[in-house]
Amino acid sequence: MTVLEPLYDKKYECIFCKKTFSSKKVRSRFIKVKAYDTDFFPYYESEEANPILYHIHVCPDCGFSSSDDFSKYFPPGTKENITEKVASRWAPHEYGSTRAISQAIETYKLAIYCGTLKKEKHIILAGLYLRVAWLYRINGDATQEQRFMKLAANEYKESYVTSDNQGTQTSSVRILYLIGELSRRMNNIEEAVQYFSRVLELQRQSTEPKIIEMARERWHEIRDNN
Repeated sequence: MTVLEPLYDKKYECIFCKKTFSSKKVRSRFIKVKAYDTDFFPYYESEEANPILYHIHVCPDCGFSSSDDFSKYFPPGTKENITEKVASRWAPHEYGSTRAISQAIETYKLAIYCGTLKKEKHIILAGLYLRVAWLYRINGDATQEQRFMKLAANEYKESYVTSDNQGTQTSSVRILYLIGELSRRMNNIEEAVQYFSRVLELQRQSTEPKIIEMARERWHEIRDNN
């Protein structure tokens, strides 16, 4: 009888160079969350079956790195920029097998660089920065976690201002909550209160009561501790 492994090889076509390659993914049946942090960081039952480690796929031919959330559209001039700054300098590197946290962080940094050159949406870049912060949290590196939370918060702010989250699964209420929560975690208490208050102002028109409740809880925690 064949024993099903948590990881399997998924085929991808690079959206930049169109070459095909494979990269590990976690089978959905093995993904089991035991708890969530207040910034939605999921604690998985198995370290091996952590899908965050395999969210990014790196083309071994050209180095272009992305997630399934990237659009296939390249604004004018971006392909030339990526060719010059990524593909022409790429030393073949293999990220398609089992990843340690340090390797996963490398893939995210590559994807953030590629996404920035590609002029990907702020909401997409914000999610990448946040996941890097989570990986540093797992590693116990508070300095880098704080650094990437700040970068994530800045991208979430840009996303909210430009409304580039429209058409994605991330609502404006969720963005406002995340900015507030990341601000709280960075000890920017005044800003945190400001954003949590904005979430609560939207409670009547929101379809996400759980996020409204989380914002209320964080707001009360801040009030009780200050």
